[in-house]
Amino acid sequence: MTSRILMIVTSNARMGATGKPTGLWAEELAVPYYALADAGVEVTLASPAGGPAPVDPGSIKPVGQNDPVVERFLADTALQARIAATPKASEFDGAQFDAIFFPGGHGTMWDLPVDAGVTRAVERAFAAKKLIASVCHGAAGLVTAKRPDGQSIVKDLRVNSFTDAEEVAVGLEKVVPFMLETRLRELGGRFEGAGNWQAFAVRDGQLITGQNPQSSHLVAQELLKALRQA
Repeated sequence: MTSRILMIVTSNARMGATGKPTGLWAEELAVPYYALADAGVEVTLASPAGGPAPVDPGSIKPVGQNDPVVERFLADTALQARIAATPKASEFDGAQFDAIFFPGGHGTMWDLPVDAGVTRAVERAFAAKKLIASVCHGAAGLVTAKRPDGQSIVKDLRVNSFTDAEEVAVGLEKVVPFMLETRLRELGGRFEGAGNWQAFAVRDGQLITGQNPQSSHLVAQELLKALRQA
């Protein structure tokens, strides 16, 4: 049977009150998307608001200057059309998928935590013992989801995301609405991380989380391995 993944990306194109452009990070969608799709996994894209999902302009260079997977993403007219017209996450029942995957990008910090459709999809998936994976700031999609017992889904589980040190390094610690590593720790997650910009991913039960763009491939491979074991 073909595995089905619900990949939820941000709808937010601005960094809070600064007005600076943001969105999803191209590599963090492209790497896992193609790793999954090329392995025969059926990927459904969605976003909190529906419609066009913004891509952070900082994650794309002129054509011909990007990593091969991003070049493939830019040239993939079918995928670009899907990103330009995403359905709302609230239209889907997370329990009906084998996994939910959150690519990152700073945009996620403003809309994933406050979208009821995203939270419900994650909670339904978690309660149904499905896998939940994220890369970098994609872990913002985990922070408001609760288990059936009312506890955070990350409580007592090893978890990872873009680290506070990395946020400080990019100078956005005063811009983001909260520090993601700190929030995951506050929720009871057993945060594990590597040095800045090092590839790192951790799996604990249903959760598979990775630290930064460099970790996209690790998360995708861990998710594929987990799907094969399911």
